[in-house]
Amino acid sequence: MVTITDIAQRCNVSRATVSKALNGHSDINAETAAHIRQVAKEMGYLPNATARALKLGRSHNIGVLFVDKTSSGLSHEYFSRILESVKQEAERSGYDITFISRDIGTLPMDYYEHAKYRNCDGVIIASVDFTDPAVIKLVNSDIPTVTLDYVFDSRSAVLSDNVAGMAELVRFVYGKGHRKIAFIHGEPTSVTQKRLASFHKTCAELGLTIPEAYIEAGTFHDPKASGLATRRLLALKDRPTCILYPDDFSFIGGMNELERQGLSIPKDMSVAGYDGILLSQVLRPRLTTYRQDAEAMGREAAKQLVEIIERPKEWIPRQVMIPGSLLTGDTIRDIRQGF
Repeated sequence: MVTITDIAQRCNVSRATVSKALNGHSDINAETAAHIRQVAKEMGYLPNATARALKLGRSHNIGVLFVDKTSSGLSHEYFSRILESVKQEAERSGYDITFISRDIGTLPMDYYEHAKYRNCDGVIIASVDFTDPAVIKLVNSDIPTVTLDYVFDSRSAVLSDNVAGMAELVRFVYGKGHRKIAFIHGEPTSVTQKRLASFHKTCAELGLTIPEAYIEAGTFHDPKASGLATRRLLALKDRPTCILYPDDFSFIGGMNELERQGLSIPKDMSVAGYDGILLSQVLRPRLTTYRQDAEAMGREAAKQLVEIIERPKEWIPRQVMIPGSLLTGDTIRDIRQGF
């Protein structure tokens, strides 16, 4: 393994000069520094991460806590877009990422202990049960954290604008003449609460009274649950004319149930999803959905965390709201008179 001493001998300079050149110090000649860095590259020098961490007081390692109830892991397209953006932004800032979980092999650990074990400078928390005591312990610890779509006091959060997104989606459906709008929502989370409240508020503003039977509980990223909820809605004596689904992937279950009952989209039933994943735009007919800007969310989460890590004395907790955009698609039938 090539060391700083080897480089110093090759360049006929002191170890201190090599160290300054490799760490970008400005108190040595620019040509000398460039020459030393070139020699180090030619010799195959790689800095020792442990020594660098001890010197700088940082490991340049960011933890990511991601727990998906449906066990879809990184195949979950919406969160994989967020995590890829986190990775790109972290690497651009000189950080690696490590996934945080409970336990390592046979060694029991909670999230905080795992983050400490991996020497994480900070952790981005996404898609977890935010009421889990282990999550709360991590958030309240000395480790900097940034949460996605959930707000803790005195911590930074990056949020998708679920309230505005649901309102825009409902208003679009209403504009196509629909007054009987059903909503299959996800499991109880802050995201569900915001979307459900926005759904009811927007419907009330439009003068719509939504029967309780039109509100169905489903599960995010679970086509089976959405399929069963769709079946219950279709069994109603007074069916809705449009069904909103918790996310685009869950909609697949609804699509299959509609097909099983011989119903055509959008002729017999209008539908809309949420998230705006690639799948929604390759389906035929193209799904009407609200696209969340997952890339911007991941990028902003990484930026916020790096700021906390590198400038802790200047850091002020903030909530960053990320807007999305409506993808009109072809799954909402226009049922207005004369259209």
